Amino acid sequence: QVQLVESGGGLVQPGRSLRLSCQGSGFTLDVYAVGWFRQAPGKDREGVSCINSFDGSADYADSVKGRFTISIDKAKNTVYLEMNSLKPEDTGVYYCAADHRYYGLDLRYDYWGQGTQVTVSS
Repeated sequence: QVQLVESGGGLVQPGRSLRLSCQGSGFTLDVYAVGWFRQAPGKDREGVSCINSFDGSADYADSVKGRFTISIDKAKNTVYLEMNSLKPEDTGVYYCAADHRYYGLDLRYDYWGQGTQVTVSS
């Protein structure tokens, strides 16, 4: 059974940081891409960041570039999202997704986690 489990969300004040984790299990083939997506209330899901598991290259949405950093620990089957200088507009449910093909920030991923809530508020 393929599973992706996010953790690390919570309530933080603007300017603070959070580190999200996404741990995968049950894959029969190595994943190619792992992405982070978020969905604010009443808005469409959007790509935040993604990483190529083979070469470590990463893409970021313009809204988070310079503030967020994605990384991967292949030995632990875990991808991280370091979120710094958080803003209220970063609030939303954050999902990780994985696929055996590389889709970048496209939504066409085969596997999705359950999501973790991130709330940025003073």
